[in-house]
Amino acid sequence: MANSTLLVIAVVVLVALAAAFVFTTSARRDRSAALRTRAEADSHGTDVMVSTGPTGREVERAEVAERHGGVAIAASGPPAVRAPMDPETLAVTRRQFLNRGIVNFMTLGLAGFGAACIGFLWPTLSGGFGSKIRAGKVDEILGEINSKREPFYLASARSWISSYPVEALGKAQAVYSGGVLTGMEEGLVALYQKCVHLGCRVPWCKSAQWFECPCHGSRYNRVGEYKAGPAPRGLDRFAIEVTGGVAFVDTKAVIQGPVLGTNTTGQEAEGPHCA
Repeated sequence: MANSTLLVIAVVVLVALAAAFVFTTSARRDRSAALRTRAEADSHGTDVMVSTGPTGREVERAEVAERHGGVAIAASGPPAVRAPMDPETLAVTRRQFLNRGIVNFMTLGLAGFGAACIGFLWPTLSGGFGSKIRAGKVDEILGEINSKREPFYLASARSWISSYPVEALGKAQAVYSGGVLTGMEEGLVALYQKCVHLGCRVPWCKSAQWFECPCHGSRYNRVGEYKAGPAPRGLDRFAIEVTGGVAFVDTKAVIQGPVLGTNTTGQEAEGPHCA
């Protein structure tokens, strides 16, 4: 299982445990507050319902009877005193309201944080870097490369699409394999834009017809094979798939560049260097 998947599971479990702990603590406090309120009511003797005197209907009937010559009843006593209602039945106390509000806000905050972590760690599968990216029709790409005498830059794949000479395929088969070799057989190679030395972005030097790193002077030929500088190998690259004449760059995995001394094309510098 990937490290990112384990981290996502850990975040979800921590959020769930935190929410359960907060809910349990709040419920315990609410029960304690209700018990204290009931105990205070018992200590003041307010649980007994005092009921004295006639009801309202009885008083009305007595007045009607008196107006019609009947016998009036005695004056009624003071109104009945009601016992306080159970706090759980009447409403929540101020403390309960604040506790529950704090619990809800903390739960929302933890849920938002967990969702943000999952969204950040979730792999991008629908498009963009980290997926298969459409580069275009092979014929059109090769035509643009040959007419401009420079590789085709594919920003969404963070890579240079360069042409690979057909006459060098025999040597390439002894060095490359998989999707890299498949792309070379179609005349294309996808080179990751980062220098393998310290990660600087490597531009194309049109005068020398090489890739030359401006940071520390590493140099690579047209197909990304090491030529000079402190780089430990050739440029890293991506696999290329061709379907229906359309090239796709698979950026899900970076394939390590060829070892020092690899030179399948024999291309040398064709002009002054840029770096």
